[in-house]
Amino acid sequence: MNVQTVSMHSAAALLSRRPHRPAPQITLGDPEIALRLGRVHELCGQARHTLAVSIAAQLGGPVVWITSQGGTEFLCPDAIIEHIPPGQILFVTPSKRDMLLWAMEETLRDGHAPVVVADLTAPPAMVPIRRLHLAAEAGCGVGVCRPLALLLTPSKGGAPGIETRWSLDPAHHNGADHWTLSRLRARMAPPRDWLMTRGQTGLVPTAPKPEPEPEPEISAHPRDFVRNSLDRTRETTP
Repeated sequence: MNVQTVSMHSAAALLSRRPHRPAPQITLGDPEIALRLGRVHELCGQARHTLAVSIAAQLGGPVVWITSQGGTEFLCPDAIIEHIPPGQILFVTPSKRDMLLWAMEETLRDGHAPVVVADLTAPPAMVPIRRLHLAAEAGCGVGVCRPLALLLTPSKGGAPGIETRWSLDPAHHNGADHWTLSRLRARMAPPRDWLMTRGQTGLVPTAPKPEPEPEPEISAHPRDFVRNSLDRTRETTP
């Protein structure tokens, strides 16, 4: 009887006339650069910490930043203060490396930190990723926000089961404060690249360059060639 009741409620939900509501997400200046809240996303590339700070600035604090003891990369307060006050970031350094994901899981399940970051030395396996997804979903129901989980992994990443994977690398040959953002993996979108720069709200895509106007067509016929030449002469004659 209970199974039938659950099945009837599930069918009623599927056949409801109410409009479908898209899942809450944040974007970085382009609807295509979207990260769904309450899910686990992977950030990789040389500038992955810059990308994580920009995303955290969109949602605000408190931000829980989990890293292992003895790490060699740290956030510089002077560099991030333009995006988010350093006082809104709570740094957690577990004594054991295998406790990083446990700390992230417990923080997501609590549901009081909008952004939870884990700075890892290697991509985790499928089972821990699944546990993080379940913890984030649980936090959406019991906490005050929909927590966003960000896994920072070296090189090109490669964690299985994540919602999306993004890579940010310097592109300073295009000018100061320019980066290349690459969507390497997404469930419903193909890979794509953007040229990013700093904006008032963090990283934003650069404005596309205007396309050059096409050259006027010149006919190969001698009479048309003379006519086109005369027309251009009239346009330039004051």
